[in-house]
Amino acid sequence: MDLENQNRVKTMTEKYGAENIIVLLGAAEAEAAGLAAETVTNGDPTYAGSLAGVQLGLRVYHAVDPEFKAVVDPTVYDEQIGMMEMVLDVDSIIDEMTSIREQFCKF
Repeated sequence: MDLENQNRVKTMTEKYGAENIIVLLGAAEAEAAGLAAETVTNGDPTYAGSLAGVQLGLRVYHAVDPEFKAVVDPTVYDEQIGMMEMVLDVDSIIDEMTSIREQFCKF
C-alpha cells in the first residue's frame, strides 16, 4: 500500500473511528492483497509509511471475498468483477485475506 493511501486510511480512521471503517482491496495477487491487509490491520510491515507500528485492526476484504460478494448486487458484481474472477487465483486471495482477518482484525 503506497504512502498516500496509508495516509488516507489513517485520516479516515481518526475521523470516523476504526469500528466504522471497512477496507476493500482489489490486488491481483494474494501476496499483494495480504501485504495491504496487514498494513491496515497490524501496521505497515515495511515500516515505510504513516501506518508503521500503527495497529488499526480494520476489517479488510478483497473484492472476490465471499463476504463482500454476498452483499453486492449480483448484476453489478458480474459487470465489474466477474471477469476478474476467471483470471485471478481466487482461492489463494481468499485464504490470505481470511488469515489476516483472523490474526489482526479487532472488529
